[in-house]
Amino acid sequence: MSNDISTSSSYMDSLRWQDKQVPKKEESDALTQEDFFSLLTQQLSYQDPSKPADNDQMIAQMTNFTMAEGISNLNSNFESLAASMTSNSALQASTLVGKQALLESDTLELNESGEVKGAIVAEKPVDNLTLRIEDASGQLVKTIDLGTQPAGAVRFAWDGKNEAGERLPPGEYNVKAEGSTDGEFSSLPIASFKNIESVNINGSSGIIINTKEGAVRLTDVAEIA
Repeated sequence: MSNDISTSSSYMDSLRWQDKQVPKKEESDALTQEDFFSLLTQQLSYQDPSKPADNDQMIAQMTNFTMAEGISNLNSNFESLAASMTSNSALQASTLVGKQALLESDTLELNESGEVKGAIVAEKPVDNLTLRIEDASGQLVKTIDLGTQPAGAVRFAWDGKNEAGERLPPGEYNVKAEGSTDGEFSSLPIASFKNIESVNINGSSGIIINTKEGAVRLTDVAEIA
C-alpha cells in the first residue's frame, strides 16, 4: 500500500495560493477629467483655423464638466453620510433597551422594585382627582386621592401596596383616573412607564420601540426613564 497522500483534490487546490491569478481592475463607464481633456484636445485639433473656438465656450464646457463631477462626488458623500447616520441611530437605539418609556396606557407594570410612576393628562384644572388601581380580576386594591390639580400632566407614584399596606405581587394592574372638570365627573387619560423590550430601525418611521403593549415610534414617547 502506498503511503503517498494524494493532493489532486479540487478542494485542496482551491485552498492553495494562486500565484498567477491577478484580480482584474473593474472598468468604469464614467468620464474622468482626463477623458474630458482628451476630448478637448481632439476638438481643438479639428477646429477650423479661420474660425477658432470661442474662449467663453471652452470655459463654459470646463465649468459644466467640473459641476457634473462635483455633483457626482456630492451624491457619493451624501450616501456615506446617510449610512453613517443609520449606524449612529442603531447604536443610540440599542441603549434604549431595558429602559422605560412613558406611554398612554390604562395599565401599570408593577416590577420587583415595588414602585410605579406615571402621569394623568388633564386638559383643564380638575377637582377631586382620584386614581383607582385594580388587579387582573377587576378587584379594587388601591385608591390614591390627588385632590385639586391644575391643567397639565399630573404626576403620581404607587408604592405597590394595597389599602392594608401589604405589598402586592409584581404584574400588570388596571388603572383609572376620574375627576371633576367644570362641575362634571369624567375619566382622564393616563400615561405610565412601560419597559422597552427591543427597538427597530425603520427608514420611514425612524426608531420604533417595542413594549408589551405593542410598537410605538420614538417621536411619540413623552419621556424615557
